[in-house]
Amino acid sequence: MKRLNYLVNGLATLAFIVLFSQCSGNANTPATSAPVQAGLSGMKIAYVEIDTLLAKYNFCIDLNEAMVKKSENVRLTLNQKATELDKQKREFQTKYQNNAYLSQERAQQEYNRIANLEQDLQNLSNKLQQELMSENEKNSLQLRDSINSFLKEYNKTRGYSMIISNTGFDNLLYADSIYNITQEILDGLNARYSAKK
Repeated sequence: MKRLNYLVNGLATLAFIVLFSQCSGNANTPATSAPVQAGLSGMKIAYVEIDTLLAKYNFCIDLNEAMVKKSENVRLTLNQKATELDKQKREFQTKYQNNAYLSQERAQQEYNRIANLEQDLQNLSNKLQQELMSENEKNSLQLRDSINSFLKEYNKTRGYSMIISNTGFDNLLYADSIYNITQEILDGLNARYSAKK
């Protein structure tokens, strides 16, 4: 049962990591607030802090809350079934040790029934975890599409040549904060999301 809890919690954690990493890896689309001249080429460049965007974009927050609830429901369902299975295993063991079965054949039948229940529980766990991962991927695509479509529309009036994502110090080692358009993008995304709700 502990192994099952670790599996469920591990997969839920993995699902969130995938959601965040896909979001940060795919938000490298147009957006801007403070136009920037990059060298002699005349390129206007800006950047968005993805960590801030993911933490404060209401759509992302709602998606994460929904995933947490679903993960918790999966965990509770699996824990309930695992508890019931453990109870049946203990009852079988007690009966077997007390020679409560009329024959060895009857004991074997009960053992096989419990083994099938255990396999069914493992199959259910795999199925539910797969469904969670699949939904998480769908959510990641929706989030990425939402950000990308907003940035395309936003950039029509801003004219940035490039909008870069920044996650901690992964992509951008240094940039003047005047090129940071995160708050403007965040405000626009949240306003659009609120209007859709």
